[in-house]
Amino acid sequence: MPKLDRPPLSVVVEHDAPVPMRDGTVLRGSVHRPAEGGPFPALLVRTPYGEQTFRSVPVIPALQAGFAVVLQHCRGRGSSDGEFRPWRDEGADGHDTIAWITGQPWSNGEVVMSGMSYLAGCALQAAATRPPGLRAVVAQMTPHDFHDGLKYHGGAFALGSALNWGALQAMLGLLHAREAGGEAGGEAGGEAGEDAGAAFGALLPVLGDQGTAARTLPVRDIPGIPWWRDWTGHPERDAYWEDLAETLRHDRIEVPVMHVAGWFDLFLAGTLENHRRLGGPLVIGPWTHLAPGASGAGRLDFGFGAQAATIRLEQRQLAFLKGEDTGPAVQIFVMGDDVWREEESWPLARAVETRYHLHADGLLSPAPPASDEPRTFVFDPRDPVPTTGGPLLLADPTNVGPQDQRDVERRPDVLCYTSEELAADVEVTGPVTVTLRAATSAAGTDWTAKLVDVYPDGRAMSVIDGITRTSTSSGTYLIDLVATSQVFKAGHRIRVEISSSNFPRFDRNPGTGRPAAEAGEADLVVQRQRVFPDSFLTLPIVPR
Repeated sequence: MPKLDRPPLSVVVEHDAPVPMRDGTVLRGSVHRPAEGGPFPALLVRTPYGEQTFRSVPVIPALQAGFAVVLQHCRGRGSSDGEFRPWRDEGADGHDTIAWITGQPWSNGEVVMSGMSYLAGCALQAAATRPPGLRAVVAQMTPHDFHDGLKYHGGAFALGSALNWGALQAMLGLLHAREAGGEAGGEAGGEAGEDAGAAFGALLPVLGDQGTAARTLPVRDIPGIPWWRDWTGHPERDAYWEDLAETLRHDRIEVPVMHVAGWFDLFLAGTLENHRRLGGPLVIGPWTHLAPGASGAGRLDFGFGAQAATIRLEQRQLAFLKGEDTGPAVQIFVMGDDVWREEESWPLARAVETRYHLHADGLLSPAPPASDEPRTFVFDPRDPVPTTGGPLLLADPTNVGPQDQRDVERRPDVLCYTSEELAADVEVTGPVTVTLRAATSAAGTDWTAKLVDVYPDGRAMSVIDGITRTSTSSGTYLIDLVATSQVFKAGHRIRVEISSSNFPRFDRNPGTGRPAAEAGEADLVVQRQRVFPDSFLTLPIVPR
């Protein structure tokens, strides 16, 4: 049959359209709209990453769906004026941009927003200001809070992702300053160039070798990133984070929101929490942060059907923004079975919380332990357990998602608890936690847990992981592994790993009880750990 193409779409594009903010700063971006017809609703996308980001925005499909598209640089980025301050200005700037759009002759007064990661945060922050004209938001892979789940997880600093993202933003800031200095000319331009040159010199070692930079002690002294001491200097949720939280108040968001997540995305917990607080449709695929919509993650390929295109995700997002979505309330990809499945809600009401106990002999079993003897290991923060897979955003893009854990499991500071071979498939779909009764010789320590799928050929593929930071020498600790949808197939085994580090995903706990960011090499304390057998893994088992 002949291919039926759409008729050519004539488009008008205005580059570097100036948009004044309430404080006089001018932001810029491009406006794409059909050359004929109108007025149009507008799709607004705001980014701190420059023009490269806009290549992933479905501009043509949005135009064909009847939208004008506005692609705007955040302040201090791209061609926009001002100073970039992570998260602080996005709500007000988004609000002012929406007001500008609704005042244009080509606008019908309605605006929607969409984005992924920081871009999705821009959309939610704007929505929290309740701008007249905003009608809907698609938020993909984005945190719900700037302290919990972004910079800190279970009390531990998310060192790897903060370092990688912070270095990128510092570099973009220097490029912006250089361009601004060049435009200024004269003496002022020369001074700006000298300042940018000195700052780039400080940042260059971090950009060149993030692995070495991550081992800098104290952690707070990693150079070149303007906001680094703010992030590392506020490990507790204090006034610094509360001030930022005011820019993302979920109770002020009134427009419908569609949420898209990835099982191996570092913001899975944030997306699930956004969904819990705001409602709206939820889609979760087997994706990582840097490969949303792909068929594989890490060392596993889930098949062609795992791709976002299989469920026509882009088309559904546009339909949602138009108010025409009729898709399921929840759509998840079930790994192991490698199929998409529709659900009525999240978490699944039919999932049964089932305890798997951590026995003293290394068995992981629903049966209660018969012995109360602890298992022990020695953790030395000078030789932390290396990050191997998981929901990551590290400089090495291949170290992400499911990875074989056998090398990690050979270490003496990693305890493994493994089930008997499964006689039938076991589906785990929903929130996963480890309740750990443990003790340390140190003033404080970290406890980590990792859920692993052990294959008949011996491969030990990571599924999800978590951490909790303690300031006590003993107690019962809850480690949040967030969530998954994983079918452990017949013939496989379920395993949980317990240790005290996952570096550089998280910073090292020195063991002294003082803030980790302040610890120097001399402060690192060897920690003797005990894990008691009344600890247990809680799995949401879905009846098959």
